[in-house]
Amino acid sequence: MSLELITLLLFGGLLVLLMLGTPLSFALGGLSSVFLYATWGPEGFFMVGSRLWSTMGSFTLISIPMFVLMALILERTGVARALYRMMHLWVGGLPGGLAIGTVLICTIFASMVGISGAAVVAMGAVALPAMLSRGYDKELALGCINAGGGLGVLIPPSVLMIIYSMNTGASVGKLFAAGMLPGLLLAVLVALYIAIRCYFQPQLGPALPKEQRGSWPEKFAALRAVFLPLLIVAMVLGSILGGLATLTESAALGVLGALLSSVLDRSFSWKMLQEAMVKTLHITAMIMWIFIGAHVFNTAYNAMGAQSLIMTLMQDIPGGYWGSLFVMLLIVFLMGLVLDPVGIMLITLPVFMPVVKQYGIDPIWFGALFVIALEIGYMTPPFGFNLFYLRGVAPPEITMGDIYRSVWPYVMVVFLGLFLVAMFPAIALWLPSVLF
Repeated sequence: MSLELITLLLFGGLLVLLMLGTPLSFALGGLSSVFLYATWGPEGFFMVGSRLWSTMGSFTLISIPMFVLMALILERTGVARALYRMMHLWVGGLPGGLAIGTVLICTIFASMVGISGAAVVAMGAVALPAMLSRGYDKELALGCINAGGGLGVLIPPSVLMIIYSMNTGASVGKLFAAGMLPGLLLAVLVALYIAIRCYFQPQLGPALPKEQRGSWPEKFAALRAVFLPLLIVAMVLGSILGGLATLTESAALGVLGALLSSVLDRSFSWKMLQEAMVKTLHITAMIMWIFIGAHVFNTAYNAMGAQSLIMTLMQDIPGGYWGSLFVMLLIVFLMGLVLDPVGIMLITLPVFMPVVKQYGIDPIWFGALFVIALEIGYMTPPFGFNLFYLRGVAPPEITMGDIYRSVWPYVMVVFLGLFLVAMFPAIALWLPSVLF
């Protein structure tokens, strides 16, 4: 049987299983186990065990549950409400100011937690009802939370960049630095889109009346809400980028910072901590199962000669360097419509990295582009994670159709950001070159 036919059967079978509702880890692991046994026999499973053993022994993996725990603790404290109160007072008087402030809060959250869901859930619960009650267009409000929440996978500390580093060997510190400026660029582009649209259509995001804007003493007092987030950012990113701690040690510092903030905010309780730890266990177990399934899939497909097939196909793509880069990012975007970002990363990176090396593409720059493409996957229907996080906390009158319609202008804005980072690599590479 030719490798082309095997590829068609393998990916076709995977698509069928996913459409039937089979969990991604079991679809990947089960289907590829069948193909591995059919092509290599029982000996093929020794390759899987060896690869899993080496991966699961990585000390870096410990950082993933720690960053998830940090995010879940912060989600349950009063940090989000305090930040929103501060933005409400400082920018609420501008047309679209509450939406712009929500994006800025999501940016601050992104620099603390490293995952997408925390900011979406927090702002969906705090900012969305406030914007709707003040006459904001519901699609504008929903879209800004969706887009702002997606920054958590790009602005460090990013769990997806940790997984990218583990699969490519690229420096986690350089990847974190490479995500900083592109993440801020996307936040600025989204805020500019809201500001420009509300300037021409002020009824979409009416400015707050003067009596709700607060006095100057109130505004300066509200700035204290920024102290704890900045402290956590300094503990996590400062320790990594300054070379004071490893990734795992900085993740532990982040958990400590989140616990301290909950104590100072008087929102700490043993029940809150227990709930956060149990949910961390659930999320980490899901990620690990996807890891296992994807490793079986990658081992099976590579053992069949996948790299030679992909290299041959890439060489036939018109445009060479840029054509191959475009196709790889397009594949990530299309897979993001239906698959989990962690699964996409584990499926595609072993296939893409030989192409990246062949064309001399900087793996740090490619990592930034790759994660932005995954961020778009978090935002887009039908299965973007942020869509369902938002639906879970939105008021009953908000339908899934409202959420689906709200995302497309913001998807175009993020695509513009992806294009700018692709055209001007220094946006991603300047900071790593300075720090490292």
